[in-house]
Amino acid sequence: MPALSPTMTAGNIGTWQKKAGDTIAPGDVLVEIETDKAQMDFEFQEDGVLAKILKEAGEKDVAVGNPIAVMIEEGADVAPFESFTLEDAGGEKAAPKEAPKEEAVESSEPPDSGSQTSPSTIDKGASKAEPKSESPSEPQESKSSGGRLQTSLDREPNASPLAKAMALDKGVPLKAIKGTGPNGRITKQDIEKYQPPASSAPAASGAAAAPSYEDIPASSMRKTIANRLVQSMNQNPHYFVSTTLSVTKLLKLRQALNASADGKYKLSVNDFLVKACAVACKKVPAVNSSWREIGGQTVIRQHNTVDVSVAVATPVGLMTPIVKGVDSLGLQSISAQIKDLGKRARDGKLKPEEYQGGTFTISNMGMNAAVERFTAVINPPQAGILAVGTTRKVAIPAESEEGTGVEWDDQIVVTGSFDHKVVDGAVGGEWIRELKKVVENPLELML
Repeated sequence: MPALSPTMTAGNIGTWQKKAGDTIAPGDVLVEIETDKAQMDFEFQEDGVLAKILKEAGEKDVAVGNPIAVMIEEGADVAPFESFTLEDAGGEKAAPKEAPKEEAVESSEPPDSGSQTSPSTIDKGASKAEPKSESPSEPQESKSSGGRLQTSLDREPNASPLAKAMALDKGVPLKAIKGTGPNGRITKQDIEKYQPPASSAPAASGAAAAPSYEDIPASSMRKTIANRLVQSMNQNPHYFVSTTLSVTKLLKLRQALNASADGKYKLSVNDFLVKACAVACKKVPAVNSSWREIGGQTVIRQHNTVDVSVAVATPVGLMTPIVKGVDSLGLQSISAQIKDLGKRARDGKLKPEEYQGGTFTISNMGMNAAVERFTAVINPPQAGILAVGTTRKVAIPAESEEGTGVEWDDQIVVTGSFDHKVVDGAVGGEWIRELKKVVENPLELML
């Protein structure tokens, strides 16, 4: 079982994309694995042949490092491995009950060592060992449930990202739909064709109606989100600083740049705000920092580059893909990266290194006209996050030759959440002032 995220201690086996005897090339998807972050495709990175599957689809809580399959070199005989068992591969160890506290706190950081997603946990040396001739042991039933475990695709409906989004928008229960796509996958067409069942006859007059509800099992990703938010609120003393930004000049600059883009790019207000956050972080570097426990010593790590995590709502939960080195990027490059990362986040195609890390986060709900302002929870180990509300027109006094009049100004209310362990109140206020300065004078973003 490969470690597909720094906090992963065990995973659930989803659907195997290869069967025994299939040849595998680098980049081929071997199996779907549900981690503590998301359901991911595990891509094998070596040539070989899948000789034996040791953990079938539906196996739950398989500890990282436990054998899940046997790989042999191309040209080797697969037949001797038909009776190869998990015990022949060295057995398995139980998954730890709980991840270490330090790992949970720093779970948004990539490990200092190299990638842990290499396929070293597949038993590749089996081709050189003689398989035992004993008859295979009987399949073991799950001790926890007494029955065979469901696959991850059974626990969570097998639906395309577009179908999930449409179902969420239309209020369609995915569990009530039988997919017509490959392997029973629910498609856009299945959502469009769904007809709710006719309601049952009304209850007898005077009879109390039973409460109606549905218990939805929490996915591994939802549990991780819940744990990290609770840890953030408990371990990071939040304080909040709000301000109103005039974006009239910014909107005019955006319109002018998009008009001259000749279709090469289309800048959004969020692109400007991401760049503005980076400018403010460079001017007030204490915000671009994090609280660390290293070798028993407490340090505040101040980052030299600004990597902005951009909150993206996906059908399975909130993701924060990272635009790296924003302080040295232009608006066109920032815009292109945000669009690409956002699309792949919604499609479940992000690599771990694309959402683990970051030095500051922005969460923008401005597309919802009902959200004037909100506060956001810090993404540890970062020390700050900016919550962005919608744009609204506000009447402000304006002096003219005829006297005092009124003109309309486009404004956005933003709220910064800061970790008081790292960022003092006055420093958070200084950061907000620098942000306001650059947003209201957007030509500084071009410098």
